[in-house]
Amino acid sequence: MDHQNCPVKLTASIIGGKWKAPLLFHLEGRTRRFCELQRLIPGLTKKMLTQHLRELEHDGIVHRKVFAEVPPHVEYSLTRHGESLKPILKLMSAWGKRHRARYGTVLPRSKKATNGADRKENLNPSPSPIAAQLPRIAPSAATLFETKSAV
Repeated sequence: MDHQNCPVKLTASIIGGKWKAPLLFHLEGRTRRFCELQRLIPGLTKKMLTQHLRELEHDGIVHRKVFAEVPPHVEYSLTRHGESLKPILKLMSAWGKRHRARYGTVLPRSKKATNGADRKENLNPSPSPIAAQLPRIAPSAATLFETKSAV
């Protein structure tokens, strides 16, 4: 299968990113208001919340219901198509719990470390928190992570 037709790539483009998975997690089985979603996800700005909800609505994942009253309010819920993501979200949640139990909470990567323009400054980065906690049986794995991140 070629790269353009990869179903995993398509799925990741629809539900991937920093905020979409948490949004879907909080909408699972519930209807929520805009402000409620914003409260549930610290760090998510109004602009990004609006943008992601619109994208998810456009992709048929989220239903937006506007109530014509003063003050107006809007509720969001998963569509039937969005509900079909439940098994994926449950697997992601279980994987995240196992990962956290094994390696602890990994700090978010800084933009500087992931920005291609700053690669020259990161030729010898310190090992990632995960690489530092790898079992001693495979010491070469930590080296692999260090070399891979420097490439």
